Amino acid sequence: MYFEKEEFELYYEKYGKGEKNMVILPGWGETRNTFFKLIHYFKNNYTIYIIDYPGFGNSPFPNFDLDIYQYSSLIKDFLEELHITDPILICHSFGGRIATILTAVYQVKISKMVYMDTAGIKPRKKLKTIIKEKIYKLKKVCIQKFCKKNKEKKLDQLRKKYGSVDYNTLPVNMLSTFRNIVNEDLKEYFEKISSEVLLIWGAKDIDTPLKDGYFIHKKIKDSALIVFPEGSHFTYLEYSDAVHLIIESFINEKDVVL
Repeated sequence: MYFEKEEFELYYEKYGKGEKNMVILPGWGETRNTFFKLIHYFKNNYTIYIIDYPGFGNSPFPNFDLDIYQYSSLIKDFLEELHITDPILICHSFGGRIATILTAVYQVKISKMVYMDTAGIKPRKKLKTIIKEKIYKLKKVCIQKFCKKNKEKKLDQLRKKYGSVDYNTLPVNMLSTFRNIVNEDLKEYFEKISSEVLLIWGAKDIDTPLKDGYFIHKKIKDSALIVFPEGSHFTYLEYSDAVHLIIESFINEKDVVL
């Protein structure tokens, strides 16, 4: 199914017929496909919505750059126009960025929220990273000014050499959007979240390190943090059975026995 809003066509799928609504906000580059086990676990008791963001899955990317506020505003419109009220938000990584803006900036009313290895805190750059970026920018300027043949090919090779995995897997028309997203620091917003929040984190997460989880937990007044000692950035996939039980217990306010 598609939700259409101005220049956007947002693909989504709906599962279950429960009275309570659950909305899954995937990570950057993820689609509904990585959440099938979670959907299957909860679909008998909830009405579940899961979305492909613009540029991923079946949702086309518009012909202009986006930032986190535009992504979040689009999800806000989606919730309002489909009359999805007081949802439970299940968020992974980039999905946590959107949930943070939805709740702290746009004041969207939600029932409860689950952050799983969520993003939103801009890390301090190490000296090695700063030097690497300066070399990249210098070489880029040199190619643009002095290279007369195969300029685009050489720029692409340079990008692949110095760019991150996420950056290099994106089409060219989404690179500015990616930069907009990762350069936006959401630290100031977490203390404005008033809903009940469960944080699930992998201690060995190198993309959104555990210290981010501790910081967010400290800032959100009504929150709890559960850490998987061997978990990576994809704890919800590595320990899916345990994560499902934990989320269910959080939603229903019951103790969990693993």
